[in-house]
Amino acid sequence: MKKIFFLLLLLTSCSQKQIKTQSGSFPIIDAHAHFNSKKLNLFQQPSPAMLADFEEAGIKASVVHLSADENERVKVDRKGPLTFATCMGIHPGDTVKKAEKGIEEGRFQCLKVYLGYVPKWANDSFYHPFYKLAERQDIPVVFHTGDTYDKFAKVKYADPLQVDEIAVQYPKVRFVIAHMGNPWFQSAAEVVYKNDNVYVDVSGIILGDSSKMKPEDLDEIIIKPVRWFYAYVENPN
Repeated sequence: MKKIFFLLLLLTSCSQKQIKTQSGSFPIIDAHAHFNSKKLNLFQQPSPAMLADFEEAGIKASVVHLSADENERVKVDRKGPLTFATCMGIHPGDTVKKAEKGIEEGRFQCLKVYLGYVPKWANDSFYHPFYKLAERQDIPVVFHTGDTYDKFAKVKYADPLQVDEIAVQYPKVRFVIAHMGNPWFQSAAEVVYKNDNVYVDVSGIILGDSSKMKPEDLDEIIIKPVRWFYAYVENPN
């Protein structure tokens, strides 16, 4: 059975506000968030604004992806009402020693590779020691894939198809393709379908308020691709 929604298997469940489905209910988890500490000049997280937004939405836990500035400076309140899993952002100059120290101290529960933002392929020799670390520590590795918010990023490095090579090379590591590979949904779907150790998160498909989109645009850009993805990977869990 192929799994689409990967919530990193790190987050505690809770019995309060939940999503109701035909098969039962489950807590709302934001599987892909950012603190934006540098922009806010606030490294004590979560911010009051995030807490308010999460409370309004009924979110009980979140996977947060850290920037280079946040890896060392951000302080996460892990005793508050929310459960956080934080992914260390891997950037040039980072070391496995630093990553392992953060994992052992409980600051990082996953690793994040910023494909596209960092102009390196997933198979670049720089990343392999981190994949080996993820295997030793039994933690997931998340890849940014698809479109980038930064106009100076190079999207050729963000194609999700390359994750297949890494998944084959490290079959014991759980890899996550962020953003469903958007707009390369088909490539991402094939990698998920083929590799039992690859998952996706369904985040950042569009920017802005989807309620303000034309229904036909919403259907074409979001609903049809996600529906097709589900059908292709067969019985996603």
